[in-house]
Amino acid sequence: MALPTTDLEWVDYLSRRHDAERPELEMLDRYYEGTQPLTYMHPEILREVADRIRPVVIAWPQLVVDAVEERLDVEGFRLPDEDSADLDLWRVWQANDLDETSQLGHIDALVMRRSYVCVGSNERDADTPLVTVESPLEVYADIDPRTRRVRAALRRVAEEDSVVRISERYATLYLPDRTIWYRWGGGWREEARDEHGLGEPPVVPLVNRPRLRAARYSPQTGAQRVQYGRSELDAILPLSDAASKLATDMMVAAEFVAIPLRGLFGVGPDDLQDEQGNRLTALQAIMGRLLMIKDDAGIAKSFEFASAQLANFHQAVERLAQQVAAIAGLPPHYIGTATDNPASADAIRSAESRLVKRAERKQRIFGGGWEQVMRLVRRIQTGEWDPRLRQLETVWRDASTPTIAQKADAAIKLYTAPPGQRPIVPLRQTREDLGYSAAQIARMEAEDAREAEQDPLAALARAQAGGSPAAIPVEE
Repeated sequence: MALPTTDLEWVDYLSRRHDAERPELEMLDRYYEGTQPLTYMHPEILREVADRIRPVVIAWPQLVVDAVEERLDVEGFRLPDEDSADLDLWRVWQANDLDETSQLGHIDALVMRRSYVCVGSNERDADTPLVTVESPLEVYADIDPRTRRVRAALRRVAEEDSVVRISERYATLYLPDRTIWYRWGGGWREEARDEHGLGEPPVVPLVNRPRLRAARYSPQTGAQRVQYGRSELDAILPLSDAASKLATDMMVAAEFVAIPLRGLFGVGPDDLQDEQGNRLTALQAIMGRLLMIKDDAGIAKSFEFASAQLANFHQAVERLAQQVAAIAGLPPHYIGTATDNPASADAIRSAESRLVKRAERKQRIFGGGWEQVMRLVRRIQTGEWDPRLRQLETVWRDASTPTIAQKADAAIKLYTAPPGQRPIVPLRQTREDLGYSAAQIARMEAEDAREAEQDPLAALARAQAGGSPAAIPVEE
């Protein structure tokens, strides 16, 4: 199919592609939020118990996503030939509240295959470009299968006011050399444009689980490129549906057979009436813990059934939980599996090793997206592409969960060296390994410099190395 040639053709093309995919994305979003409809349950049962028993939704999809996302914390950006992180890029990061919104972008990418980051100029502060994290429910980017880069993107939002019944629709079209803003009024009408001349759309996708294969065909959404990612929930949803169904069945069983059931021989449903004189249905009688069996002899006899055990439901849910843990790489204690003997700290860290490795893989793939965002930021700041930023790397917080004592012990061992030998890592790297931020490390280094100024031996060492001997304090 030929690509669009005009701006409005791009809007129509991207809208149709996005609309074809949105139902599936919304379904994934509902599973994460725990609002998905119950499956595997007979409709007749749902109708009968809807007013008494709510469906039980087990939030395994949320657990699987959050367990990985909680280990994805960006701490800065650094060039390989620099000792410290780039303070200006970190300033832009914090000015755009990306400490918070980056987490939301990671969640959406894990749940709905990808999220997007848009970069634009800031009219109020030209040195601080605007960076926003966007949902795949509102943004769609077309990927060039040859270069695997974004060639056009569209963002559509709707503002609705139920009080005054006003609905406004807006769209933003991102093209390699221009960004155009539209407003709906019987059709898309252009309101403004920015001829930025970047050479690429200022939209960067954060893609979860991309694949190398060029395309696959989906009967629901048509041709869907694998580079658009895959949800972290794809393999979990059938197990989650089954567990939610079993949990709801357990509640239905608890309603009907978890307590003893009394019965009457010789009395039928037609013989019982409610307080208004209406005859009770068979199901109402069962819900009332009363089972009646008609006997033509007319002799009423009572009997009782023992309550049922619900252990079979527990065991089935536990089996499904074990499958979820195996697929998602979750430690047993994450899904509530406990033993009589508490696990040691080493055993817990060993159980988390696969989850840590999964988080580190996410850091690498998402880090590439954030690095491209920072290249766009610098391009908008200076008007030129900085070739040095091709080697930019994202600094992530350690995805593992060692104790503070263990981290300190390992860092000190790497920094401490025998007399006459250089340490394996410098002091700054040691502080980074301990988890201190760039701002904290800068304050530490400033304090180190002040202490060195007051130390005669340090001043003498600087003087011998070419520093000013006047810095040596003289004792009175």
